[in-house]
Amino acid sequence: MIEVVNLTKSFKKVKAVNDVNLYIEPGEIVGLLGPNGAGKSTTIAMVSTLIQPTAGDILLQQKSVLQHPIALRNVLGVVPQDIALYEELTAQENLEFFGSIHKIPKRKLKERIETVLQQIGLQQELKKPVKHYSGGMKRRLNIGVALLHEPQYLIMDEPTVGIDPQSRNYILETVKKLNKEANTAIIYTSHYMEEVEYLCDRIYIMDKGQIIATGTKEEIKAILSSEKTIELKLEKHSKPFVEELLQQGVLSNIQVKESHISFNVAKHTDFLPIVLPLCETHGIVLKSFHVQEPTLEDVFLHLTGRALRN
Repeated sequence: MIEVVNLTKSFKKVKAVNDVNLYIEPGEIVGLLGPNGAGKSTTIAMVSTLIQPTAGDILLQQKSVLQHPIALRNVLGVVPQDIALYEELTAQENLEFFGSIHKIPKRKLKERIETVLQQIGLQQELKKPVKHYSGGMKRRLNIGVALLHEPQYLIMDEPTVGIDPQSRNYILETVKKLNKEANTAIIYTSHYMEEVEYLCDRIYIMDKGQIIATGTKEEIKAILSSEKTIELKLEKHSKPFVEELLQQGVLSNIQVKESHISFNVAKHTDFLPIVLPLCETHGIVLKSFHVQEPTLEDVFLHLTGRALRN
């Protein structure tokens, strides 16, 4: 098991990571979510032993790896958010180079390259220079590099950014397969909530350098279990109608988009006796309504806010 204990990192007067605690056990997929600037990348860099923390510790099998990081590096693979490949080299040459860094014996490396190329679906492209690859192919090769030394733990930092749906789906299925067949434990960060819902057993939500929520998908969603989201589809709406709707104390988080209005309401509140008289008063035709239970994205926005982050 990898454990992060009271991990803190400061850059001059800025505390990028503040007293973070998390763990990952063999065979599980853990999601790490957070808006831009939350401290995810700094946390990953420390767990990857790329930068030293200001305070706290990182444990592998209950032993600190800060002074002796090789033990962790031997069992950890990292798929960085930015493509880390040599574009002038072919896929095979990239894999040979990175395999030599891991000091994998030549005969074993040849076997590992064949296996990895099959895992990432690039058997037919091994002689092509990477500069001629599509974005999705580069992402897959990036994953292949991290798998060469058969890591027990894998950190994947937004591995599907900027690629086509087919490549994205292939990567998600590859992650599932790695976890199931090789029992690889994975820390997965993404801005795509549906990916995290599909892949992850447990989730950490991070903001402003701290872990602000943790649990299974069901436990995280339960944070908003006292509320439900209602979406109204109207033939039209008017400013006085919306203003009066805003004045209703039991409705919250009201969002107006063209002919749709959504809001949150306490789970057991009957909203129709509130909405229907307002529609009648203002001559608004209610065409339909939809009741939606909280999603992971709802909870994420509830905890971290809806404002854009730079």
